[in-house]
Amino acid sequence: MQPQRPLSLPAIWNMSFGFFGIQFGWGLQMANMSAIYEFLGASESAIPMLWLAAPLTGLIVQPIIGYYSDRTWHRHLGRRRPYFLGGAILASLALVAMPNSSALWMAAGLLWVLDASVNVSMEPFRAFVADLLPPAQRQVGFAMQSLLIGLGAVLSSALPWLLTHFGVVGAGSPDGGIPWSIKLSFYIGAVVFMVAVVYTVVTTKEVPPEPAAAGEGAKPPGSFFVDVWHGIQHMPVVMRRLAVVQFFTWLGLFCMWIYFTPGIARSIFGGTPGTEAYQRGLEWGGVCFAVYNGTAFGVAFVLVALANRGVPAKVLHRVGLLCAGVGLASVGFVRTPELLLVSMVAVGIGWATILSMPYALLSNAIPAQQMGFYMGVFNFFIVLPQILAATLLGPVVEHLLGGRALTAVVVGGACLIAAAAALSWVPEDKPVGAT
Repeated sequence: MQPQRPLSLPAIWNMSFGFFGIQFGWGLQMANMSAIYEFLGASESAIPMLWLAAPLTGLIVQPIIGYYSDRTWHRHLGRRRPYFLGGAILASLALVAMPNSSALWMAAGLLWVLDASVNVSMEPFRAFVADLLPPAQRQVGFAMQSLLIGLGAVLSSALPWLLTHFGVVGAGSPDGGIPWSIKLSFYIGAVVFMVAVVYTVVTTKEVPPEPAAAGEGAKPPGSFFVDVWHGIQHMPVVMRRLAVVQFFTWLGLFCMWIYFTPGIARSIFGGTPGTEAYQRGLEWGGVCFAVYNGTAFGVAFVLVALANRGVPAKVLHRVGLLCAGVGLASVGFVRTPELLLVSMVAVGIGWATILSMPYALLSNAIPAQQMGFYMGVFNFFIVLPQILAATLLGPVVEHLLGGRALTAVVVGGACLIAAAAALSWVPEDKPVGAT
């Protein structure tokens, strides 16, 4: 790669804007998939297993896309942009199809397609920042991604509630199935996903690889598996220790994503699937998700400013994880819907750092020519705890927690506090090649 030049904040905004669309689609998935499964007849204990699509596709897709995007060069689209665009097209089609699922198996299958497509778009964006920004600006670049992720997630999480309460669509659905507010939100999400990614593709050009790097694609068959195994064996120390932090972080987050919305719909609103109280709980869950994402959006501005002032990423991340852990644990003691918003503000502070600071720490510790691959492998430490949660949370909630979904959310808060403690063992290394 040629030496990176410092970029202006507007240029960093342009190169990150596609993440707004990616997060818009992902935010709709996070806030609504448990409800869609229940509308199609899934029991609460079965929901975690139905979520397995998300982590499994990430485990498989991201390292492959990272590896091949390191070795790709298209004279018109460059290195990472072909993957952004292909993933956006497939994800947009899946978003249109998802709320029209007529059976549980169909929704579960479409989640596999949607999550694989989101991963194809998402993984190269992490490497994109490190490709185009010098090490001194990478923390700013990832903080900008966090800002746009927060904006996309706020709008997508609150969209069903906004559409209902501003009279765009009526409450519920004529056939008693998936509400119109959720269906229309997914259609809007498909358009936003596509437009945002195309904006980045059009406004940001990539740097051509050096001749030696461009020729790396001509490796013999089978080199992929050899390279992957070799790369995993020689992971940098920073990456190995961040793995522990990521494990506890994403275990805690998955507890929230699976059980928060149906948990408050049952425990705080007193509803069951199909009742008006349950739908009000689901919509309020979307508002809560919008609040934590909105907080992350606001905090991201602060992160950009602090990163520019040289505040270490590890310090910012530790504060964020502690706030998120306390906020999530407090959900188990809340009895009124409005107080949930206070808890979600604390979660949002942590979410802003989770989306940016681990990647800032990692990007300066891995070789530039393997940036995409290692960003993909780093995803292992996000999806493995999610797989663990998806397979074990159902039985744990049913048999050990007495079916109380909100107790699982409290356990998630404890996991985030453990992640903050584990961060103490992560060194803040100099960029690879620095003296």
